[in-house]
Amino acid sequence: MQAFVRFVVEGQGTPAPVAAPERLVVGGVFRYVRNPMYLASLAAIVGQALVLGQLVLLLYAAAVGVVAAAFVRWYEEPALSRRFGVQYEAYRRAVPPWWPRRRPWEPGESHRDGEQQ
Repeated sequence: MQAFVRFVVEGQGTPAPVAAPERLVVGGVFRYVRNPMYLASLAAIVGQALVLGQLVLLLYAAAVGVVAAAFVRWYEEPALSRRFGVQYEAYRRAVPPWWPRRRPWEPGESHRDGEQQ
């Protein structure tokens, strides 16, 4: 829920492409990982699979994960790159798409987890 609210307040839009945010959303949980809403959905499906003991739900989670990763790679990333340019590319280089950082990213920081090269 917090991630969705960030789209409205920080981005002045929604996660839906038809009402895309006007500003790049990089605050809150987005400082740790680029795709927190997809990860939360996958975690919920995996949790249900474990609680209910349903292998089919793990297979469903895998399928949803593949579709989400393909959507992000082939639609979202190019669209965000076109829309927000250098700002998105800096964010993309610093914040991983699927495995959260140990520490929150700060705008202007160029390397993952703030490590100096």
